[in-house]
Amino acid sequence: MNSYYVYVYIDPRNFEEFYFGKGKGSRKNAHLSDTSDSEKAERIAAIHKAGLKPIIRVIARNLSEHDALLIEKTLLWKLGRQLTNVSPGHYSENFRPPDTMHLTLSGFDYQCGIYYYNVGEGTCRNWDDYKAFGFISAGQGVRWRDAMLGLEKGDVIAAYLKNHGFVGIGCITERAKPIREVIVNGKPLLSHPLRCANMADNAESDDLCEYVALVEWTAAVERNQAKWKSKAGLYTTTHVRASLDAQPDTIAFLEREFGVNMHELADSTNFQP
Repeated sequence: MNSYYVYVYIDPRNFEEFYFGKGKGSRKNAHLSDTSDSEKAERIAAIHKAGLKPIIRVIARNLSEHDALLIEKTLLWKLGRQLTNVSPGHYSENFRPPDTMHLTLSGFDYQCGIYYYNVGEGTCRNWDDYKAFGFISAGQGVRWRDAMLGLEKGDVIAAYLKNHGFVGIGCITERAKPIREVIVNGKPLLSHPLRCANMADNAESDDLCEYVALVEWTAAVERNQAKWKSKAGLYTTTHVRASLDAQPDTIAFLEREFGVNMHELADSTNFQP
């Protein structure tokens, strides 16, 4: 039933809105008797101490609970820094994080994510294989498996090779899955002449096998042609995958060195599910 409403508390001393909520019936008055140590309760107490009462106004009425929650979240997002609400509200994942207007964010300003990917060469991984057969991988443990599963079809990756630099820019064309299930050029990946002979380690274990995501490389270079500039503040991490949303200098470097536009790649519909 459409019995919900969205309300606001206003400080009569300066007419500042300081709390948004949703409810029905007499819910909007419940905060007047709040004796907790929350910022909201302290502000209401200060208003009472001044011999005044908070101004309580209903902003929207005759709403479903779903609509009331969505309106509440919109108001919380818009005035977040001025409010005493502890919870960011429902639908947080649908709203841009506060204080990020100076950034371009995946899923908001362009369709897919832009990620740093750590090649992590070793007994089960080799950049030459990735470049030749169009894939990336990580695994041999749940932590690394889950990092690969966080990549979606259409995401843009910047591949980094330790002690060398960035070696490739590509788009995920197929989400990660156990290496035993991966087909490249019409036959199992493991049947190709891979330089890394140990990629089949633990192949039958969903927790311990290598997880492989297929990639279309927009640009890829040999390891001795890797792109790097010392003391330039370029982003690296030991993690398998990390967002580059907050790394504009690194993105600018990659775009310049590889001659690509990362955001245009992320906005491309060619690899959408």
